[in-house]
Amino acid sequence: MGQCYGKSVSVLEGSGRGHRRSPAPASENGGGQASPAAKKGTTPARSFATSPWSSPWPDGSGTPLPVGVSPSPARSTPRKFFRRPFPPPSPAKHIKASLAKRLGLPKPKQGPIPEDGGGGEDREADRPLDKSFGYAKNFEAWFELGKEVGRGHFGHTCLARAKKGEMKGQLVAVKIISKDKMTTAIAIEDVRREVKILKTLSRHEHMVKFYDACEDALNVYIIMELCQGGELLDRILSRGGRYTEEDAKEIVVQILSAVAFCHLQGVVHRDLKPENFLFTTTDESSPLKIIDFGLSDFTRPDDRLNDIVGSAYYVAPEVLHRSYSVEADIWSIGVITYILLCGSRPFWARTESGIFRSVLRADPNFDDSPWPNISLEAKDFVRRILNKDYRKRMTAAQALTHPWLRDKQRQIPLDILMYKLVKAYLHASPFRRSALKALSKALPDDELIYIRSQFQILDPNKDGRVSLENFRMALVRNATDAMKESRVPDVLKSLEPLSYNKMDFEEFCTAAISPFQLEALEQWEQIASTAFEHFEKEGNRVISVEDLAREMHLSPATYSIVRDWIRPADGKLSFLGYTKFLHGVSIRNSRTRYH
Repeated sequence: MGQCYGKSVSVLEGSGRGHRRSPAPASENGGGQASPAAKKGTTPARSFATSPWSSPWPDGSGTPLPVGVSPSPARSTPRKFFRRPFPPPSPAKHIKASLAKRLGLPKPKQGPIPEDGGGGEDREADRPLDKSFGYAKNFEAWFELGKEVGRGHFGHTCLARAKKGEMKGQLVAVKIISKDKMTTAIAIEDVRREVKILKTLSRHEHMVKFYDACEDALNVYIIMELCQGGELLDRILSRGGRYTEEDAKEIVVQILSAVAFCHLQGVVHRDLKPENFLFTTTDESSPLKIIDFGLSDFTRPDDRLNDIVGSAYYVAPEVLHRSYSVEADIWSIGVITYILLCGSRPFWARTESGIFRSVLRADPNFDDSPWPNISLEAKDFVRRILNKDYRKRMTAAQALTHPWLRDKQRQIPLDILMYKLVKAYLHASPFRRSALKALSKALPDDELIYIRSQFQILDPNKDGRVSLENFRMALVRNATDAMKESRVPDVLKSLEPLSYNKMDFEEFCTAAISPFQLEALEQWEQIASTAFEHFEKEGNRVISVEDLAREMHLSPATYSIVRDWIRPADGKLSFLGYTKFLHGVSIRNSRTRYH
């Protein structure tokens, strides 16, 4: 277990996506604002050009585990204190090569490395890049730059004072990105995206405020709110390495509130860590702000990203597997919460590959001090958002209704997951709807709180039912330009059946439950057993192997998989078959995997 003293080791890897990520600035790279002591010499968190490697490890095995080495639990890693900051491990050679390819940097005593072995980078270099962003060009007339407060590989952050206008005399933070560092069209687009995200999301109280963007021949200037309270990491250290439960709750609620807003807009941050949260003032009760959207991206509701970016200690398992979405941010929040409560990282090792191994295979340690003295609700909260199966994690909105954080006075944000679940329900077969209805009748009261909150956000009609218009207006009330960019409203097209068939709360409850998330609960077996009793009475019917396979969109070659799910005595689903039917089956590489 590694103590939280020290800087994060950042992940660097190639991208397999068609849309490639460039080396956009991150927090310790002039990516937002620095704490009072500028952070230098840290490894930037980056994603680079399309990689020829199918996995993040040189042997292509898809795992960081060396041959013959079995996974070890997190608690077997010895505790280690470090002086802060400590230098991160050097990235692997193939990662350095990827960096060189992306930036067009020459190898020692060699010429530039072509992108795909065919001089692609040279051809791009031959074409002049348009580095005009269309931003205002009067930065020096409006702001007077002050001292530098943070520096990184691709930019730096300075204090500045407004000379005139409504902000005259006000101190701001200015992120300065050199145009000389923008060596590709992708790098230019990354800067545009960062500005766009900051501009559209800064209305939230826990997002750093964006004021303006300017440019001149040399630089792009991003003018933002100045947060003078320092990093969350510094506060943790000043408290001896950990927060009390009550104080940790206040921090986590603010983080979840902001992240829920991002996710509803279709924005995934991808680099959540204590260094990327700043306090606006030095007061103990100062509000917290998220900074540094240099690695953030837009993601459509059903889209998956696959470039490996972020910081190693906070990276989610599915990121290492190159298929992830907004759930990866929830994992990072789980790591932050673990640190807040005990002062140690849940996944720690001396090298990147060791950290990855721990993230993929080890379980967080809840046995050592101070965990025996921490509430059961807090431990359950951390376990549920540090679940290695992203489908079983709570969303940010759901997490705000968890017993550890629950507050009847707090307004729960709209959750895009609810739209996805309702969409799947509307397109499900009658047999599957019957199975889900039985499950909804076994829901614990704690889980109903979230569902009721989402139903109320939809503002039901006088008859207590909701239609497509209710779903549409709920999005409209929360919409920003980011939501349009990520095409979140497209999900409404799949809800067309509600334009002529309204949904009451009982049916909404059936539609808005996730069997995967329920399976993560300790009482899952009791829930499933009670649900199956309801299913036996109301929904279970005789079904053939062929019909069941068709229900699950399986080919004839896979009939043997579902044959054991049907009771020979009466031809109906068994208890095993019911639970498997709820979760579904997927086929990969000619092998069947049960979910």
